[in-house]
Amino acid sequence: MSAMVEVRDVSKTYARGAQKVSVLHGLSLSIGAGEFVALMGPSGSGKTPLLNLIGGLDQPSGGEVRVSGTRIDNLSSGALARWRAAHVGFVFQFYNLMPVLSAIKNVELPLLLTKLGSAERLKRAQVALQLVGLADRANHKPKELSGGQEQRVAIARALVSDPQILVCDEPTGDLDRKTADEILTLLQMLNRDFGKTIVMVTHDPKAAEYAKYTLHLDKGTLAEQAAA
Repeated sequence: MSAMVEVRDVSKTYARGAQKVSVLHGLSLSIGAGEFVALMGPSGSGKTPLLNLIGGLDQPSGGEVRVSGTRIDNLSSGALARWRAAHVGFVFQFYNLMPVLSAIKNVELPLLLTKLGSAERLKRAQVALQLVGLADRANHKPKELSGGQEQRVAIARALVSDPQILVCDEPTGDLDRKTADEILTLLQMLNRDFGKTIVMVTHDPKAAEYAKYTLHLDKGTLAEQAAA
């Protein structure tokens, strides 16, 4: 299996005033294309900083990050933004939907950065909503949807540009168990049936069971790897 994500000897340090806080220490890992990986660890272990590096939301203080063969750690901010838009879908704990827009308009938002015409953008947004089971809620605004439906809209938005990788930061952290299981089953289907590579940060062992395997972080280093 070819590697989708390659992290080599990566370190990350943040400046907090005069103080420097190191959150990742010479971390290396490889994630194959088509994998569904859960990142777990205690608060402060470096899960979200690592996810942000993989998704191109941040850059390391040292080391290399390659995603789908592209070394992204040394891209300019503009080039990195273009790379993210083309290759990565983001799903967060809080759905970050625009409250004044309908579901389909929220899903369409990433495509406004492309050269696609309005008809093609609409078609792709409809397909994405259908994929997450919300075709019948296309014209509803976020306040008219349940939390689980809002997260499905957010997942559709992440999928609409057909990214190679989905990075998910606590995607079920704001949901009850039943709704969380529905969202995780959806992610599992996207991985299994559409080959999407998924990297998911979670604190929930039950959520991690939906992944193919789990990576455990502790104090900025990789602790162990276990099959889910």
